[in-house]
Amino acid sequence: MCGISGEARFDGRPPDAAAVTRMTEAMRSRGPDDEGLCADDWVILGHRRLTIIDLSDAGGQPMVRDDLGLALVFNGCVYNYPELREELHNAGYAFHSTSDTEVILVAYAHWGERFVDHLVGMFAIGLVDRNRRRLVLARDRLGIKPLYLAETPGRLRFASTLPALLRAGDVDTGIDPVALHHYLSWHSIVPAPRTVLRGVRKLPPATVRVIEADGRSREQVYWQPDYVREPADAGMDAADWRAAIGDALRTAVRRRLVADVPVGVLLSGGLDSSLIVALLAEAGQEHLRTFSIGFDSRGDESGDEFHYSDLVARAYDTDHHRIRLADDDLAPAVRRAVLAMTEPMGSHDVVAFHLLSEQVARHVKVAQSGQGADEVFAGYGYHQPLTGAPRHGAAETFAAAFFDRDHDELRAIVGPAYTLDHDASRDLLTEHLAAPGAQTALDAVLRLDTHLMLPDDPVKRVDSMSMAWGLEVRTPFLDQDLVTLAAHCPPEHKVAQGGKGVLKEVAREVLPAEVIDRPKGYFPVPALRNVDGPVRELVAEALQAPVARERGLFRPEYVARLLAEPDRAEAAAGSNKLWQLGLLELWLQTHDIR
Repeated sequence: MCGISGEARFDGRPPDAAAVTRMTEAMRSRGPDDEGLCADDWVILGHRRLTIIDLSDAGGQPMVRDDLGLALVFNGCVYNYPELREELHNAGYAFHSTSDTEVILVAYAHWGERFVDHLVGMFAIGLVDRNRRRLVLARDRLGIKPLYLAETPGRLRFASTLPALLRAGDVDTGIDPVALHHYLSWHSIVPAPRTVLRGVRKLPPATVRVIEADGRSREQVYWQPDYVREPADAGMDAADWRAAIGDALRTAVRRRLVADVPVGVLLSGGLDSSLIVALLAEAGQEHLRTFSIGFDSRGDESGDEFHYSDLVARAYDTDHHRIRLADDDLAPAVRRAVLAMTEPMGSHDVVAFHLLSEQVARHVKVAQSGQGADEVFAGYGYHQPLTGAPRHGAAETFAAAFFDRDHDELRAIVGPAYTLDHDASRDLLTEHLAAPGAQTALDAVLRLDTHLMLPDDPVKRVDSMSMAWGLEVRTPFLDQDLVTLAAHCPPEHKVAQGGKGVLKEVAREVLPAEVIDRPKGYFPVPALRNVDGPVRELVAEALQAPVARERGLFRPEYVARLLAEPDRAEAAAGSNKLWQLGLLELWLQTHDIR
């Protein structure tokens, strides 16, 4: 787990080492243990290292193999690197380290651009093929590790974070109106390749981009499971699917133990993280370090789920850490969390993850977490009405349940300079849901959730907040083999029992029923959910700042209505909208974007 950066020039000028140094330094928190640069005549690579596998200098980056004509920077972890190393060694290759980094480099030497097909893990890669004068960029299948791009005539820069690209300079920081439309429609999600800034794009998940030294480039999507029933699975009943999903999840959890440092678990007390703890205990892991966080309650709204996390910790004798924070801790943490965001993230629990990661990083460098289970196994409430919906009606059903605002409402909110004459979010939704490779309406929505929405919501949120503290978080529910198997699983097994039915059946083999059958919970942060007190003052200050008025993202009359005290019936909805708008302005101002 690290921070990577680089610059390629196509105009005959040397790459800017000072700019890459600034990008690398901006990601010190992602890799506090070491740094390095590697330059050729047309491309330069930068790296910040967090030592997880092969703690010696031999595992450092950028990694160069002169005998192979290759140089590499890499962020992430390849879980099957021991098996790949043995296979490549048997094919005649020598190794000079015990790192997964070198395995990637040799895999490219052996398989060429298809090397990604052999990698099981999470990764963002920048590889220089010196013999072919080629730069290869790649991102893992589920987009767990980020890769941002800034292109101008004659130059390409890339980095693990958007703020790192800003630090390099010469970025078009104008607001992308389509990205703004997505942000305000989809719970602050801006799917790849867009970002909220016109001059920065994201390499999409499961994509390899090859850039030649003359500036020509091509992209290829190397993985996309079909959400259809396979003939080979026709004879499987509910028990068979439970067994298959259980076996795949056990493999996913074991894979994510590979490390030369201890691995902990972020234990919320919900089904997903509790199941990870149970399966690790089943696999023989003793005295696991587990971590839970809680906040002040507000009225009838609890600020923690310690009852359930304590129950699981006791059941499996974990070394459990309860972290309780007061409302007074939140306002300062909002500013720090915004600074750590690779993009604006309007979910209220992003601050909680930032605070949790700060505490966890004091004890471990690696932790497993339950992100992705709801998207992969139909755990959200809006999945239920899609069960019997006609295939052509998926967009309407999803939009009614998921969209924050419709296009007409957006036109009344967004400033004139950013108003679109077409419904960009609905158009993109319809396009994805109508694409071939999904058998039912629910299949199409689960594919959308997992491959378009997920990388730019919970996955990005957890990566940004954990890496701000040099903490590597691994997500077994996003294991590529588990996701492929779940895509083929009949939807009725997933939506059963109110959602995640097949996962609940797996859990019944190892978890107490009280944890499985409890009401669905979310990361509870009442003070942020209600946007009051110092947090409200912070948001109001951002929205009313002179730079915000000059930018004109939002119509002044709409902002004034949001800032007025809402009546009790509209408090929750109004506060969420206030937080979403204020967070965007706060992020832009934090990064001095005008």
